[in-house]
Amino acid sequence: MSFDFNFFMFGLFPYFMLTVLILGSIIRFDRDPYSWRSKSSQLLRKKHLAAASNLFHVGILVVLAGHAVGLLTPLWVFEALGISHGFKQVMAMTVGGIFGAICLVGLLMLLYRRLFDARIRATSSWRDIIILVLLLAQLLLGLGTITVSAQHLDGVEMVKFMNWVQHIVTFQADAAEFVRDVSPIFKAHLILGQLIFLVFPFTRLVHAWSAPWGYIFRSQYQIVRRREV
Repeated sequence: MSFDFNFFMFGLFPYFMLTVLILGSIIRFDRDPYSWRSKSSQLLRKKHLAAASNLFHVGILVVLAGHAVGLLTPLWVFEALGISHGFKQVMAMTVGGIFGAICLVGLLMLLYRRLFDARIRATSSWRDIIILVLLLAQLLLGLGTITVSAQHLDGVEMVKFMNWVQHIVTFQADAAEFVRDVSPIFKAHLILGQLIFLVFPFTRLVHAWSAPWGYIFRSQYQIVRRREV
């Protein structure tokens, strides 16, 4: 029996990746809770950090939310709402392109600080740099898929990815067949995305699990009083 790379990468590997992502995160939180942080470099140098961090986080949160809604929402929901596959694809290209570009600017600024600021570089681990490089490569691949998607605006290609993801999460064995014949740039984007989630528990990205969402929706303002001298 010959080795089927497509089945392994898109039929089996997603389950291995999800297992490592979930169990790895739990084990790290239990065994090494003091490393569960973003390791911010703000104390070393504040210059440009706020702009870079805000651009990166706003961009990536919108992109991830768009991926989640677009890929996990059942096809019948879009059909019931009268949203065509072509319209959904154009919206994904437009919103993804805009916020992907915003994320790219922020990520390049963060990577520049990490590589060329001597103080920050001295306190950075190889994992800190590698994860930024992986995110940069993934973002460039994602933006690159827009040019491929623009060549066929009927939305058929997007439906393939929706079926793939939804078959994975519902444990259906034929999931890999939906992406067997898609463009190589899409396959590279899917593979690198899985690799990023695979190494997620072993990097600073774990702080995403502890995002203070409650702070955004707090019912009261924070009270700050001037210190009496």
